[in-house]
Amino acid sequence: MAQARPGASLLEKSSLYKEFIAQREEILRHKWLKSEEAQRDIGFDTALVDWIVNHQAEWKKNRVK
Repeated sequence: MAQARPGASLLEKSSLYKEFIAQREEILRHKWLKSEEAQRDIGFDTALVDWIVNHQAEWKKNRVK
């Protein structure tokens, strides 16, 4: 049986943590789309920078809380 991490439930209830997870999922989706477009793995760092520069502001504006 897996041992629970101390404070895990508190962390998972945190709005900051939820925001981080949602943003990470968007970046990973963006990485997949850009990698498909480039026909190669563009890497997380490249996807992260591209997403921040081109999509983060709009994503935050439209984010439903």
